[in-house]
Amino acid sequence: MASSHSTGHHAHDDNPSGSRNAPLPHTPATPTHRYNLARFDLVSVRLAVACAQLGSLSAAARNAHLALAAASRRIRELEEAVGEPLFERHARGLITTAAGRVFARHGAALLQTMDRLGDELAELRLGLSRHIRLAASSAALNPYLPPLLARYQQLQPGIQVAVDEHVSEGVVAALREGRADLGLLAEGPDSSGLDLLPFRNDELVLVVPRGHPLGDVASGPIAFANLLAQDWISLEGGASLLLQQQQAAFAAGRPLKIRMQLGSFDAVCHMVAAGLGVALLPRAAVQPTLRALKLATRPLADGWALRDQQADPAIVALRNHLADPSQNAEGLARKR
Repeated sequence: MASSHSTGHHAHDDNPSGSRNAPLPHTPATPTHRYNLARFDLVSVRLAVACAQLGSLSAAARNAHLALAAASRRIRELEEAVGEPLFERHARGLITTAAGRVFARHGAALLQTMDRLGDELAELRLGLSRHIRLAASSAALNPYLPPLLARYQQLQPGIQVAVDEHVSEGVVAALREGRADLGLLAEGPDSSGLDLLPFRNDELVLVVPRGHPLGDVASGPIAFANLLAQDWISLEGGASLLLQQQQAAFAAGRPLKIRMQLGSFDAVCHMVAAGLGVALLPRAAVQPTLRALKLATRPLADGWALRDQQADPAIVALRNHLADPSQNAEGLARKR
């Protein structure tokens, strides 16, 4: 898990000789355009996003409580600032241009950020003293976090924890980009620059349909290299679990035959239950689904299958709460 503190970028001098008049080396020109952001007021941004969503200027104007003429002027001013049309006007309404789609996508994200800002400021007035952003991998989110966070809310009612689910690479990226204060991740991704604390151990197990020849637990643990002839149901790229499988297959000098990649453990389990392939999953995270779908598991003989899952006073307190071995809650990391 990781807490992220802001870090600065170290600038370097591109003219080491010290001469301010020395000619700069020629580099190909990159077309850039600096927009006057003062012209992108939030009312106009919200109006443009509504136009893209509704396909109608009059409907968007009503939603924004603007007169139609005023709304039309705002859209025209936005288009002048952007330098190209955001919408094509037709008798039946508006069709969003390529520039309009880009503007609407980023505009919606901006508005969501501003709405969250307003919510947090309002909650401060109501006594909520702090928001902490926690990015968590699925392997930690399902079995461990709910009871821990419920207990933490009892201990710290003035602190609100917002949880975002990512694959482990996404957790690392969220920490490095300042989009998360803490992160729960499994071993695998490059975590340089993050301080790691152990969270919980997690066992990776082979998951097969009940009655499958590979599900014979009495035969003992099986080496991953002996499974590479199988069709695999895997998580999507960026998951540390997939990375571990690929690295193990590479070490064995054989390809990993991925038949299907999915976005969640539950989806993987359903595909295995349908007989489409086998999977490697963290036992604790999928135990309820294994029972519900009547799937069988078998331990691996490989040492890497036993994984160690991986400061503002409020963030440190939450980190310590989650890492406390007396709790039943994957590494904690704090950005250096």
